[in-house]
Amino acid sequence: MTQDNPFADIRGLMAGMPGPDEEARAEIAARDAVLTKPTGALGRLESLVAWLGAWQGKGQPTLDRPVVCVFAGSHGVTKQGVSAYPDAVNRQMLDNFAAGGAAINQICAAYGLGFKVFDLAIDVPTGDITREPALSPRDCVATMAYGMEAVAAGTDCVGIGEMGIGNTTIAAALYAALFGGDPAHWVGRGTGLDDEGVRRKAAAVEAALAHHAGHLDDPLEVLARLGGRETAAMAGAILAARLQRVPVVLDGYVATAAAAVLHALDPGALDHCVAGHVSAEGAHAEVLERLGLAPVLSLGMRLGEGSGAAMAMGVIKGALACHREMATFAQAGVSGPA
Repeated sequence: MTQDNPFADIRGLMAGMPGPDEEARAEIAARDAVLTKPTGALGRLESLVAWLGAWQGKGQPTLDRPVVCVFAGSHGVTKQGVSAYPDAVNRQMLDNFAAGGAAINQICAAYGLGFKVFDLAIDVPTGDITREPALSPRDCVATMAYGMEAVAAGTDCVGIGEMGIGNTTIAAALYAALFGGDPAHWVGRGTGLDDEGVRRKAAAVEAALAHHAGHLDDPLEVLARLGGRETAAMAGAILAARLQRVPVVLDGYVATAAAAVLHALDPGALDHCVAGHVSAEGAHAEVLERLGLAPVLSLGMRLGEGSGAAMAMGVIKGALACHREMATFAQAGVSGPA
């Protein structure tokens, strides 16, 4: 990290991002063509397997070590009354994850997914973005580096999620800075705000944009000033996965905000990602359309904590099982297309 340009290392890493393995994709397509089903009959399940193998660089893709990574942080902007829940929930939910009592614990257990939680100084809120930067550039880069280390060697697919009271406000501020328009357009109800709470939330986003005006041309500066530790760490994890050829399944509104920062730097930065689901929160469907990401699921979820990504990873496991274990026409003695 250089003193004058702390983001230089991140830009350098992005310049070296690998692309998909087209030979692996062709091998997958060749097997798919002789399986006991009409061509294309499994719809998107077929393209998900091709995506998985192309980014793993494997003609025979695997899901032997899938893991959901949840990054947890706290936010100074909660002082503005932007959440229906108190900051104390942050530590309480970490304890709940550890005890196996959260929804994400159950989903990961049901689908045989690994689960890791990363405590990003949960008891130390970031700066209140309405009055100061959330993070300094150096702290932002250091947190991205921490997120990069979360993608362990041997992982063959990673789900990216988060937990943190106030972080849908952070996500809305990031989208407003990256995409423009009326700041209130990006604001949703989060954990269940009433109308007055939504107005306070929109006012906080507007105040943050006004306070940081003139410093939001660089997406990484946007991340540092308006983001949080979990958004910075998620951006780092997404980048690390790309460099290691690990496919990524994004969770909802907040996780996608971290991805949007990378997309603003390079529109191809998310080619190794799929959107696990479209959230009921805010303008998530519009965000996904802007990023060119079609959601795997649409279940009206807005929980966070990697839950939508984990559900989608269960679907991808089913898709891969069909591709790997289904009989070919020759094996089953079934006549192929005429």
